This record gives sequence, structure tokens and C-alpha cells, in this order.
Amino acid sequence: MFRLSAARTLAKSVNTVVAKRTYAEAADGALKLQFALPHQTLFSGTPVTQVNLPAKSGQIGILANHVPTVEQLVPGVVEVLEGSSSKKFFVSGGFATVQPDSTLAITSVEAFPLESFSPENVRSLLAEAQKNVSSADEVAAAEAAIQLEVLEALQAALK
Repeated sequence: MFRLSAARTLAKSVNTVVAKRTYAEAADGALKLQFALPHQTLFSGTPVTQVNLPAKSGQIGILANHVPTVEQLVPGVVEVLEGSSSKKFFVSGGFATVQPDSTLAITSVEAFPLESFSPENVRSLLAEAQKNVSSADEVAAAEAAIQLEVLEALQAALK
């Protein structure tokens, strides 16, 4: 009996000390977006409503006042929502960092507007990569495996 009441008391004290994480509410203010590539800055402190990211841990939607975090990006679409408009960029990978002051910094080696890709070209490149993935040359096979991962994500994004 003593153990049960002691456990309840301890649980109550822990609940008051530890902050609980819940779903983000529509945040006051805007999310400040910094989206940079090695050769170009796409957004520089631009206020946006929301950014959806293809993270290693799954798809993530970022709003203002999001919990600070660092995420590795996988090949996929970064969607930037500015009011009622949306801009979509395909990235092959990268990192995203959310700061406590509602700043989201995205860094990627490359990012292209989704509408700049042709589904037909992606299909032909995908067929070529599938042929090369079983190559006897280990380097060529490894490069083809990376191409395959990126092209499959791009093809899914274009559907």
C-alpha cells in the first residue's frame, strides 16, 4: 500500500515539473524561413505560415512556436505555405533546424521547383538507374542505388 501511494505522489510531482509536448496550435506570428543552397538563398528570414518537410523520421509540418529540433532531410518535397499560396521544392537531402525564436533554417545541396521536372525524363532516368544498380562495378552500383532512391522519391512527388 505504501509503494502505491508513494508512486502516485512521485507521479504527481513529476507531472508538475516536466513539460508536456502537445500538437501545435495555430501559432501567433509567423515562422521565419531561411532556405539556403551552396550557390543560392531561396528564402532569407521570410515570414511564412507553415513548412512541410521530408524528414528522416517522417513528414513534418512546422509552424511558428514549434519545439526546437534538428532534422535530417531525405529526398522529397519541401512545401512552403505563404498565406493561401504554396511553393514546392524537391530536395535530395539536407538538414532543417527549428530555433526557439520561430526561425526555421533549411540547408540543402540542391533544391529545384517541383514544376521544373518532366515525368517522362524521370521515368527514363529511373529505368537507367535500375539497370545500373545490378552492375558488377561496385562504385557504379552504389551510385545507381543513390540515384534510384532520389528518382523514386521524385517520381512519387510528381504523381
